[in-house]
Amino acid sequence: MTHTEFWTSPPDRVVQGSGTFTITILEPPFDVAATELPPHDPVRARRFAEEFPTVDAVLGELPGRPAGESPYLETRADLELIRVGCWGNVTAVSDPAFVDNGNDEPLLALTEELQRRYPHARIVGRAEVDCGEAHTEDVIRLPGGPLFHASGWPTMDPWKLTGDPHALVEALGVPAGVLEDLDLDLEEEPEDVEWKALVALGLGRADPWAWPHLQTSVFRVRHTESYTLTMEELWFIEG
Repeated sequence: MTHTEFWTSPPDRVVQGSGTFTITILEPPFDVAATELPPHDPVRARRFAEEFPTVDAVLGELPGRPAGESPYLETRADLELIRVGCWGNVTAVSDPAFVDNGNDEPLLALTEELQRRYPHARIVGRAEVDCGEAHTEDVIRLPGGPLFHASGWPTMDPWKLTGDPHALVEALGVPAGVLEDLDLDLEEEPEDVEWKALVALGLGRADPWAWPHLQTSVFRVRHTESYTLTMEELWFIEG
């Protein structure tokens, strides 16, 4: 069953576009490898989902899915599903409410709130949606260190950029030559930089999202009214 209290669209309305939308919270030690993480904790995952700012209520739980499985969005009902993984010192959430068209920058606000809850954590977010045109938002928050945030339409102006990516790379201790190996040129115009490569450096070996052995819990949720309205503006073909 799906809950329509905040939606004006029926559950079977077809979604426009596709995307990725994740926030990952990495608590010390930061050099942990995803291959060495402990099993997923579903009890902790549900508690995290119930307290997450985009969620008004958790309505039910579905069978778990691997972290490495790409999200599949077909209808409005799929927009009600979030995934949460809790593996030791790594907590991660995937939620279609993270996407943006450049007006609200939800990752920036959500990661700021999470930083208050996890002051010693490294928090990394990436949201990309393609509904004919692609829009990306990337954020990296280091405990006691620099903030990096980029938001915009690749190859298009205007582009919003906060923080110094060079300072971030230095704070992360990225070895010389790594940027060149990744073909990541921080001197290019912001709209021409593939920022997801910088996000990958922010997580390092701890990045859980590519691994099929890491399980996540899947919850059907009622998003808050404001996030529901924003999704309705972004995810559907008019008419």
